[in-house]
Amino acid sequence: MHTDGGCRPQRHGLLSSHLQALLSSDPSAAVVEIRELFRDVSLPCKFCKRRVDVCATRETVSDQNVAKRELDRLGADLLADWLKCPSMLPAILLLLLPHVLQAMQGSYAQVSTSPFSNETTTDREALLQFKASLSQQSAALVTWNTTSDFCHWPGVICSLRHRGRVSALNLSSAGLVGTISPSIGNMTFLKILDLSFNMLQGEIPSTIGSLRRLQYLNFTGNSLHGGIPDGLSNCTGLVNIMLDKNNLTGEIPSWLGGFTELVALILSKNNLTGSIPPSLGNLTSLQALYLNNNQLEVSIPEDIGRLSNLQWLPLYANRLSGMVPENVFKLPAMVAFGVDQNDLHGALPPNWGNNQSNLEFIYLGINHFTGNVPASLANATMIDTIDLGVNNFTGMIPPEIGTLCPVIFSFDSNQIEASSTKGWEFIMPLTNCTRLSVLSFRYNMFAGELPVSITNLSTNLQVLYTGFNQIQGSIPPGIGNLVNLQKLFLSHNRFVGVLPSTIGQLKMMRALAVDGNLLSGTIPPSICNLTLLQRITLDNNNLEGSLPLCMGNLVATLSRNAFAGPIPREIFNLPSLSFILDLSNNHFEGPLPPEVRSLSKLAYLNISQNNLSGSLPETLSSCQSLLELHLDGNSFNGSLPTSISEMRGLAMFNLRNNFLSGAIPQEFGRMKVLEELYLAHNNLSGQIPVTFQSMTSLHQLDISFNHLTGLIPMEGVFAKSTGFLFVGNDGLCGGVQELHLPPCPVRSRKHRGMKHQLVLIIIVVSIGSLLCLTLTLFSYSRWKKGSHSTTLATTERSFMDHKYPKVSYAELLQGTDGFSTANLIGSGRYGSVYKCRLSLKAVETEVAVKVFDLQLSGSSKSFEVECEALSKIRHRNLISVVTCCSSSDSKQNNFKAIVFDFMPNQSLDKPIPGLTLLQRLNIAVNVADAIEYLHNNCEPPIVHCDLKPSNILLDADFVACVGDFGIAKILSDSEDVPAANSKSFTGIRGTIGYVAPEYGEGGHVSLCGDVFSFGVLLLEMFTAKAPTDAMFVNGLTLQRFVEMAFPDKLMYIVDPVLLTTDETQKDPWRVEKGCCACFGNSSTDDL
Repeated sequence: MHTDGGCRPQRHGLLSSHLQALLSSDPSAAVVEIRELFRDVSLPCKFCKRRVDVCATRETVSDQNVAKRELDRLGADLLADWLKCPSMLPAILLLLLPHVLQAMQGSYAQVSTSPFSNETTTDREALLQFKASLSQQSAALVTWNTTSDFCHWPGVICSLRHRGRVSALNLSSAGLVGTISPSIGNMTFLKILDLSFNMLQGEIPSTIGSLRRLQYLNFTGNSLHGGIPDGLSNCTGLVNIMLDKNNLTGEIPSWLGGFTELVALILSKNNLTGSIPPSLGNLTSLQALYLNNNQLEVSIPEDIGRLSNLQWLPLYANRLSGMVPENVFKLPAMVAFGVDQNDLHGALPPNWGNNQSNLEFIYLGINHFTGNVPASLANATMIDTIDLGVNNFTGMIPPEIGTLCPVIFSFDSNQIEASSTKGWEFIMPLTNCTRLSVLSFRYNMFAGELPVSITNLSTNLQVLYTGFNQIQGSIPPGIGNLVNLQKLFLSHNRFVGVLPSTIGQLKMMRALAVDGNLLSGTIPPSICNLTLLQRITLDNNNLEGSLPLCMGNLVATLSRNAFAGPIPREIFNLPSLSFILDLSNNHFEGPLPPEVRSLSKLAYLNISQNNLSGSLPETLSSCQSLLELHLDGNSFNGSLPTSISEMRGLAMFNLRNNFLSGAIPQEFGRMKVLEELYLAHNNLSGQIPVTFQSMTSLHQLDISFNHLTGLIPMEGVFAKSTGFLFVGNDGLCGGVQELHLPPCPVRSRKHRGMKHQLVLIIIVVSIGSLLCLTLTLFSYSRWKKGSHSTTLATTERSFMDHKYPKVSYAELLQGTDGFSTANLIGSGRYGSVYKCRLSLKAVETEVAVKVFDLQLSGSSKSFEVECEALSKIRHRNLISVVTCCSSSDSKQNNFKAIVFDFMPNQSLDKPIPGLTLLQRLNIAVNVADAIEYLHNNCEPPIVHCDLKPSNILLDADFVACVGDFGIAKILSDSEDVPAANSKSFTGIRGTIGYVAPEYGEGGHVSLCGDVFSFGVLLLEMFTAKAPTDAMFVNGLTLQRFVEMAFPDKLMYIVDPVLLTTDETQKDPWRVEKGCCACFGNSSTDDL
């Protein structure tokens, strides 16, 4: 119901009585109308087991014999379907009518031999004026001229009874660009007017009110703006009004309530405001009322409950409030009831579902409904989908609900409960439902044990979500019966016992989450059977023993368990381990195996807080794709291997709380993309390498509580103090004033003249005392290991406290109304963005606040990376930071947020009605300017690494700004690597579909990667197809899709709402060719 593909119920089955009347009065007009109704639509999926070949309705039928053959070909199959489902007879008959009518029209065309027989000039002139109002010539109108009979023009149907008068104008998907001419009102015999899916702009002309015979009006999928014209109130004979997918504003006119013949009113996906007029309750013939995706407010009028024939009522994604009238719930003919994503409240009627045998779809999610789910709903036996998620429902799910056998049953995020003795009864009748595909009841109050009957659910079940409840007991072994499960989330309950070995029978599994429970024992070897598994989360349990050698998946998080013994060397040889390996907070011991070198594609390795010891293996340098390496909280000793400096893609390196000694290698200064380095609480000595000054990406350096000495550098990254910690090193001196360290001693010329003598003495003494020093260090190391837990320092202050002191958590909390969902703009990988009002410099200002979810790994780093990166770059097409906040929330948890300028048009991934080709080109130029600045005007160059529509923000004038620098990379200095070919090693960076192919193979970050992403972005802008759309399978990609259409078929793939008046419209292939030029088979071919 919430998609435009598949079945469009309002486009068929609604006009049978209207078409019967039209057949007798104007058969030729009926041809156009019926063809439009079935132009791109099949019969309802619910009733027919297969899709009907709709192309048959578009075939040219020249005589009665051909028509009869078509009837015979389709009739048998359709009749078989009808016998299974008699309610589809009207729709089937309608599908067959075009063949008969086309034959009639063909016979008429043969009779009319004179090209100008009985025509009038009024409609000819009106049509030519309509053509003249278009700013771009359409191929469909090439034959519209003064020398041919306009009754034979494409899209024009003249009346059989009134010769020379146009009864139907059907120019759907004709590539029309421009405005609708007021002359349209001169064709007063029009009954059908279809200009849908073009690129028309401007307002709907008021002269349309002169079309008093009009019965079918369709302007769907254009860029029309303004209000619904009052002149339309004269067209009281309208049966269908389709104005959806435009940019219409204003209120819904109350005079629409006088259209007593109206069967379908489709106004969805506009910017309509105000309330739903109560007068719509007078439309007693109405079967479809689509008002979704607008900005309608106030409550749903009780008058809607008088529409006894209403079947389709999508009101979702508005701002409706109050209670839904009981008579609206109980509309007897209702098929789909969708009021989700509003602000509605109240309880559901206790007898809802009685006498509603047609009800199939219920969407109530994301509201404030309360009370119990009524058992009477079980009487609506045709129900297909029930979505009650994100409300305040209480009580228990009635057992009768399980008898409905829906395909989708979701009631996440409520207060529905169950206990060990009752509340689970609804599961048993669900076991008889072979269609059940999704069952989800996360974030509720389910307790007791998971009933064994859940293992007898349909083998067609693909999704089972029970997370974030209080379910106890063991995971039933019979879970392995659900052989088609793809997602199983049992997280954050109180499951005990072992992970059953039958889990290995779920060979279709792609995501398995059992984290946050009390599971114990070992991981069963049968888990190796899950060859399609992409994500497994087992952390925060009591699992122990060794790891199965097959535990190599895209994501493997096994932290906070009780695994012990050495880390299996074999686990490092798994080629499928290509993204995350988290073994932290366990009891692993022994050395880090040298086989770690095999993790050449891994992006994140965390083995912190274990009992690992020994020296760091030199083979670590082979992990060229690592972005983050966490080795803190172990007992590693020895010196830091200089080979680590070869890990050029490493962004975060944590070695806190170990027993490392020796000097920090000067070679670490070559790690140009290193952003965070934590070496605190070790035994490091010597001076801070001066090479660190050139590490331009470094914004967090913690080398506190070591034995470092000498001068703290003052140039490069050391010119600021924020984010750098040196405490606990008594031998350090100098540095910038903000460090408040003592100045280094100033030596006289005499002392400087004795330098060489002193050095010679030191060398001699050192040779004599080397053995003693070695023994001393060894003894001290043993002493430190024994007393390590007593030397931890006080809590570190956030480096952002000094840099961004202007806004507090309390101000952000107040400015966002407690981070309410009403102010939620969007969500990303590391947090959410809210609209907020702040007092900045005594001026009330609307801003956007990005709040980081610090429970997610990498979010804290992303916060610091983004603050640092955005503080260094300035460009009109790059998002700018207003301020930052690093504090604690009301529960004393860490809180981090960034405040940006507010972008009223949000991001490019949101639907923007009426976005013209010229605007899209300007946005593309804006993005290109930003990339050019990052690549060529920043020294060293910056690679964004995640160019995609959601990271392109639009201001009030549709000027684009590139945002989200949370994973950006700064490349090598120009003296090391030429800017055009500068690369650094990295792992997978970016978003699937937009990331360069070689990144997924452990390739290098390069400027070409951004160019590739930019090319994908351009193609999506001009085709309105995302690279991750479901159509792109079996080797077909967005790039290939465009290449196949180039150059002769571009008009079939271009976004139909594009609008332009510039030269580009004459050669649209140049745009697509330019997009395709941004990538070849890989981004290295881009330039």
